Amino acid sequence: MKAIIKKQKILKPSGLIVILLISSLMLLCTRQTKTTMNTYLKDFDFLKRHVEIIELTDSGNNSKVLIVPAWQGRVMTSTASGNEGFSFGWINYKLLESGKKDQYFNAFGGEDRIWLGPEGGPYSLYFAPGMNQEFKNWFVPPVLDTESFETIKKTSSSVVFRKLFELKNYSGTEFNIMVERTVKLMSEVEIQGTLGMIVPKGLKYVAYESSNLLKNDGQKAWTKDSGLLSIWMLSMFTPSPGITVFIPFKEGADSLLGPVMSDDYFGKVPPERIKIEPGMVFFKVDGKYRSKIGISPKRAKPFLGSYDNIHHTLTLLWVNLPEKPGVYVNSKWGNQTDPFNGDAINSYNDGPTEDGTQLGPFYEMESSSPAAALDPGDSIIHKQQIFHFEGTEEDLSRITQQVFGLSILKIKRIF
Repeated sequence: MKAIIKKQKILKPSGLIVILLISSLMLLCTRQTKTTMNTYLKDFDFLKRHVEIIELTDSGNNSKVLIVPAWQGRVMTSTASGNEGFSFGWINYKLLESGKKDQYFNAFGGEDRIWLGPEGGPYSLYFAPGMNQEFKNWFVPPVLDTESFETIKKTSSSVVFRKLFELKNYSGTEFNIMVERTVKLMSEVEIQGTLGMIVPKGLKYVAYESSNLLKNDGQKAWTKDSGLLSIWMLSMFTPSPGITVFIPFKEGADSLLGPVMSDDYFGKVPPERIKIEPGMVFFKVDGKYRSKIGISPKRAKPFLGSYDNIHHTLTLLWVNLPEKPGVYVNSKWGNQTDPFNGDAINSYNDGPTEDGTQLGPFYEMESSSPAAALDPGDSIIHKQQIFHFEGTEEDLSRITQQVFGLSILKIKRIF
């Protein structure tokens, strides 16, 4: 016993105090990080003071979805565990509290919103004809920003919105458009069907689908010669150093499938913020560096996700990709060699712009439909499903292993 005691290193009181102080500070920081995240009830009450809301609920569990008709039937947030549960969507409190509206873009937030593509290039919807495609000239058409969609039908677990409008692209082509959007909570059977597995009993979850229809409501066909549109879905979430986006891709030679990804939307993404491993791209989404990546239709798979290793929450996004890769609009700003060589899947990390201002911070997971070459009266539908899970890393790993062949431990240690 004496020999063992002699070999032990005894801490001096001062050293012990330092260690205890560091441990206490780390614990306090962790608690502060967790408690600063909004509850669903807090976001519900806040939005209700500023705008009309619609809430979808599931009587079988505590899942809820919060929607704002005035912002294109946008899903603002959701919860897997009732009013006191975690609120998953990012909401711009500062902007709403100001009571002001920007003429270029109002980043209200929301985890499922509809835009139309392309963003940049010769057929852009977000730059006026003749203007240089740089941030100071960028704007979002009001119909996709501040205008309301009409509520057509509503039940306790689903709602349908519709809007008729016109848009003009960078080349001067005018489009007569109808958009119809349905948001519905998914049943347990539907969730199992998409995931291909039974959700582990220890997990709390919420899942919903948005089905988005784009119709040529005019008298002229939409053709590549004058520019095409696409359905573009964007999901805004709260960033942190503990969140990683992971996107699977089809493996194969670049000569057949093209590059694994695009990472030059706003300049090349630094290597410390992105990692590529066989069949998987990992992207750091801390809201501190403006960057965007994309996966081409030849490489894209129907699932992508993000994991928050602080709050132990897993978010998955499923997209109804066509069986055969289609033509996608190119949303990169400025001159393009091919306006129809765009991506099907994207992720965006917010950060300071050229003038030092910042929209968020937030991060996004995005999906797009193929380019819509539509005759008068024709339409396309683009669907996506969003799943949020809360629970232990062991239970969450069962989901990621089944869907991606990837463990939670791998995701949390990648950066």
